[in-house]
Amino acid sequence: MIVVADTSVILNLCFLGQEPLLPLLFGTVHAPPQVEAEFLRLAHVDARFQGLVFPCYIQHTTPLTTAHAWAHSPVLHAGEIAALSLALELGADLVLMDEAEGRAVATTLHLRNMGLLGILLLARQRALIPAVAPLLDRLQHGARFWMAPSLRSAVLRAAGEAS
Repeated sequence: MIVVADTSVILNLCFLGQEPLLPLLFGTVHAPPQVEAEFLRLAHVDARFQGLVFPCYIQHTTPLTTAHAWAHSPVLHAGEIAALSLALELGADLVLMDEAEGRAVATTLHLRNMGLLGILLLARQRALIPAVAPLLDRLQHGARFWMAPSLRSAVLRAAGEAS
């Protein structure tokens, strides 16, 4: 399986201390240099993420081009553009991305995508984590990860943790 990741998924998994889930779930995960640069910048300037280290097992892979028509969108960041470009070049089976704009572009490019919450659900289904709810709490309160209450409820129901 060919998997390409954007910054937010990696950053928030590291925040939770759950970054080992990536190779357990997907094997090799690729990320372009722009993703690592964005991760390192946020780990340096944002108190929430200080001290986090980019996982050494993520395969650094540079896309050959980022000169696509959609790459000039003012709503996409450099990491998203590079990750989407790399996913297209590699013929990725999955793109790991949280931002709605990036996921929308991935969908229009016929790239299957999954965000952090999907990863946590998959890990729960495969018994790699005991529960999703405490991780959602830490994300929302510590990382200030926004999710609509209805989405949180849906994730907890899917995880079998709804009360």
